[in-house]
Amino acid sequence: MAKTNRNRRWLALAALCIAVFMSLLDSTIVNVALPTIQSELKVTYADLQWVINAYTLSFAMCLLLAAKFGDLFGRKKVFLISLAIFTLGSLFSSLSMTALQLNLSRLFQGVGGAGMMALSMTIVAETFEEKERGIAFGVWSSVVGVATALGPVIGGLLIKGFSWRSIFFINLPIGIIALIMGSRYVDETFGERDRDEKIDWLGMIISTAMIFCLVWGLVQKEAHSEFGWLDYRISSFFVAGLVLMFLFVVIEKRLAQPMIDLDIFKSLPFIGTAVASFCLGAGLYAFFTYMTIWMQNYLRYSAEETGLQQLAIGMMSLLIGPIAGILSNRFAKRWLIGAGLILIGVGLFEVVSVVSLTVTYLNYLAGFVIIGIGNAVVNPPLSGAAVDSVERRFVGIASGVVNVFRQLGSLFGVVVLGLVLGGGFRDGLADAGLMRFAELGPVGAAGAAFGSSDWIGVFSAFDAGFVDVLVVSIFVVVFGGLVGMLFIRDRR
Repeated sequence: MAKTNRNRRWLALAALCIAVFMSLLDSTIVNVALPTIQSELKVTYADLQWVINAYTLSFAMCLLLAAKFGDLFGRKKVFLISLAIFTLGSLFSSLSMTALQLNLSRLFQGVGGAGMMALSMTIVAETFEEKERGIAFGVWSSVVGVATALGPVIGGLLIKGFSWRSIFFINLPIGIIALIMGSRYVDETFGERDRDEKIDWLGMIISTAMIFCLVWGLVQKEAHSEFGWLDYRISSFFVAGLVLMFLFVVIEKRLAQPMIDLDIFKSLPFIGTAVASFCLGAGLYAFFTYMTIWMQNYLRYSAEETGLQQLAIGMMSLLIGPIAGILSNRFAKRWLIGAGLILIGVGLFEVVSVVSLTVTYLNYLAGFVIIGIGNAVVNPPLSGAAVDSVERRFVGIASGVVNVFRQLGSLFGVVVLGLVLGGGFRDGLADAGLMRFAELGPVGAAGAAFGSSDWIGVFSAFDAGFVDVLVVSIFVVVFGGLVGMLFIRDRR
């Protein structure tokens, strides 16, 4: 019986990993398809941005809701519903004939993706005991790393062999397999709840509106880099988000049965975990966006070549993630988290040292490998620390909060690193007397100048901005590592 139960646990993990792999793959695979989508649907650049932003917005807004609904109504139930929503959203996306249909389908898809991500981590924590939990988180984290790296490769192959619609249609058989396995092997769990407990609908509405305002402000800033932070079209959303945050805290403190028991924020280990998650998103996952631009637009690698080269990062996550999970059972998680984030900083520094006009893959391969090792080392103990830093009854919502911090970190990082890149790029153009390319931005200027006598000047300007991006990313991940080592404590 013990062996059967053990097999059931690992089959449940397989179902969770398939679902998470699919949701994360979809967030990176779409980037490769954007030019093809723009050409076939004849959409504007603004419409094209919403193919990404619609998914990001609904994903971020629904993370906390999904975690809370899982606690209240059953984590397996909400997970499977989320998986079904995501799969249907993929079908609708593949059949879309207009930009509006595609963007609405992506919005729907993001709702499902949020539920899958928020609840998979909690279900892993509830399914496995202490000794196996670290290994399980290691496997789960490895899948996260590989999905991120494989997106451009799989996307490029599907588009080349079929069409952009295939990147969504492929989710249908995968989603059905995950649904069958999940319904059969995942056990139902609930958060601790009194029978007469009232659902805090007001808290859910305010928290969702708060996250919407914060994310929308970042999305607007990303789409309109010419707007200043104090521009009312940007600042009004941040102000609204902060006001809603204050209102949320006031209301939750007065309720006997709040959506989020704010006592979890009295836990320094939980705060340390949240900050480390934010820094991982802002320093590394946001950096991947600009690393891809560097490789495709300036080093002139195809989407498939870029994805294959980035596998050096993903494969380290696949190979070392389970080992890091085992180590998290034997060593203090704070040291592994700190070491992982600092290792990422070392890998980024290695890339900084080789950025030049003549850089080749072999020059930055060592940096990619070190980044991959750091990412593999930090993720399993970070997931475990989120569980260990709060009481058992708070595990579900704590997982949702940590995921929100990581997602907000990624969004914030994309915006800030984009501004850093743009500033360095413009300064480099000014020094080279090529300010006529400034309006095209770092991405557009690459295509406009390629093959001309101005290419070297534009390339050098991009390198100047890219080095600034790397330096900021190094600072962010090292800061997150230090905070993790100072505040995170293992539960004894």
